[in-house]
Amino acid sequence: MGGDPGRQAGLAVTFVTGLVLAAGASRRLGQPKQLLPYGQATLLDHVLSLARRCPFDQALCVIGGGGPEVRGIVELTGFQVVENPGFGAGCSSSIAAALAAIDPRAELLVLMLGDQPGVSPQSVQALIAGRGGADLAACMYDDGRGHPLAFARATFGELAALHGDRGVWKLLDRAGDAVADVRVPGPIPADVDTWEDYQAALALLALSEAS
Repeated sequence: MGGDPGRQAGLAVTFVTGLVLAAGASRRLGQPKQLLPYGQATLLDHVLSLARRCPFDQALCVIGGGGPEVRGIVELTGFQVVENPGFGAGCSSSIAAALAAIDPRAELLVLMLGDQPGVSPQSVQALIAGRGGADLAACMYDDGRGHPLAFARATFGELAALHGDRGVWKLLDRAGDAVADVRVPGPIPADVDTWEDYQAALALLALSEAS
């Protein structure tokens, strides 16, 4: 995965697992959003490429909806792929499916969304570096709290017990001030859930490529 100055200097650092959630059924789009054309490949390819540039010691990707097509089209090299047959139960089911695959050395889990192409490796690095000793950490953007999120091993039992798409947010809400909000400049990166979201993401991509 991506380089990290602390690792290169031989310092004692936390073993970090990165988890990309890409098991959604894409009901509002009517086709697997993971495979939407984006840049030179697909939307999920782009997010996985971002994750490869992050300081992860282990990388997991959970797939479900459109699983066979994803395996056949997306470049998954470097990722341990986890199948979630119960993906219809929401993101929490994908997190639970991935927990069994996390390396026993992992002290921290960083959660990324497969439909959020605007996240940067720098945001992930800031999250890991800025969480201090907190068990729960989130990126705090100009307009609020958003992904990526970080969870220490002490929280894995609670992660396994979550339900639905909003489970992690309920966990953060319950934790209150115990959550470390790490400042990241800019707005919350948008998810791609609808065709309008997709068109907006393509427009942002074109703008960034032109600048």
